[in-house]
Amino acid sequence: MDVEEYVRQHLAAGEDENAIIHSLAGRISEIKHSKPAYTNAFARAVVEEVKNTQGLTGDFFAFEPAGVRMGEFGVGSRGKGDFFAHREIARIIGKTGASVGVDEMDDAGAVKAGSEYIVCTVDGMHSRLSDYPYLAGFHVTRATLRDLYVMGATPVMLFSDIHVADDGDVAKIFDYTAGITTVGEMMDVPLVTGSTLRIGGDMVLGNRLTGCVGAVGVARHLTARKSTQPGDVLLMTEGAGGGTIATAAIYSGFPDVVEETINLNFLLTCEALIKNPVFDQIHAMTDVTNGGLRGDIFEMAETARCRMVVREEDTLPLVNPRVRKMLEALEIDYLGVSLDALLIVAPKSSADEITRVIRSTGVNCREIGNVEKGEPASVLVTDGKEHDFEPRFRESAYTPVKKVVDTESAYFEEMKKGVLRASQAAIAKKERVLTRLKEKGRSV
Repeated sequence: MDVEEYVRQHLAAGEDENAIIHSLAGRISEIKHSKPAYTNAFARAVVEEVKNTQGLTGDFFAFEPAGVRMGEFGVGSRGKGDFFAHREIARIIGKTGASVGVDEMDDAGAVKAGSEYIVCTVDGMHSRLSDYPYLAGFHVTRATLRDLYVMGATPVMLFSDIHVADDGDVAKIFDYTAGITTVGEMMDVPLVTGSTLRIGGDMVLGNRLTGCVGAVGVARHLTARKSTQPGDVLLMTEGAGGGTIATAAIYSGFPDVVEETINLNFLLTCEALIKNPVFDQIHAMTDVTNGGLRGDIFEMAETARCRMVVREEDTLPLVNPRVRKMLEALEIDYLGVSLDALLIVAPKSSADEITRVIRSTGVNCREIGNVEKGEPASVLVTDGKEHDFEPRFRESAYTPVKKVVDTESAYFEEMKKGVLRASQAAIAKKERVLTRLKEKGRSV
């Protein structure tokens, strides 16, 4: 519970301060089970602090609201709204000197350093794994290393960030770190630094855990999405999922399926490819995560400006059998959920050797489609017929709660206008502050 937001909303509604203090003290007591003297003093202090912040204006205190909530726009849900918001983030960052920048919507960023590239990425843990810190740490670490590998980089270090709400057990920090270092030690990549904080400091009650893990690697040959070329073929490995599938299993009554997600197949496969001469013939790689194959193929087509065609009959056998059985039982579209499979784009002439190297690691792989010249488009071929393969408003609803909220707003186009207005305001603010910094010799 965010007590600061609670007070802001009630003050904005014109409620009496003493009434707010009384009601907030009751809410605090429900969570902390603390004595009335403490809860009343705490509630009164929160009201005082919030009142002190009212009326602040200017670039450092106010922002242009979009009038659109994160959830209703689908941000973080790996669908149309999420992709739209991320492209606006890239627009705010703007063009940089990076060899691979955020505007290319790739899995990681890269800068040139001598004859090699330094590659960096960061992934947030799955929010629904808050009560399962070890799984959260394991899967987010595997995810961030995947993002390095698919850019052609060899990982050299990990860094972490963990935030636990005020009432969370300290042990969550340790369990989360154990999950991170399990993957790190298996792949010989050290965890070298990090940050540990409370979510919202004193202002957020409860035991929610959130955090991220980042990684830095070195590459000599980048396999970014923009290198995709017409005439290439698409190869995909078998996937058993990661944090998303583990979450679906836990919250849908299939906890035994979680075991299928505890593997390092993806990382070991990429490692084998990078060490093999055939790696230099690979044009692009990505992990099937962002809204599933629907999301990744769409984003790759947009970035590479190509038409990408996927054959459904070749993708289905690449879903781990136990995971597939669960998804079918829960009526979850496997094409719209993160499978953590490896997707490779390469010339047809290299496909057999790439497949041989992958299968030598014990992982199944097969050709699932091809890249064609034409307007950017993602196409799914089912029973010989072509179908639109664009991402939906959100990724496949993979928990009971997600099935409830899995609705597309009829006002999506209208919401986009508000989001565009807010992102443009952020760009204008950045330019104003940059101008002031330059005028004042790099200090405001």
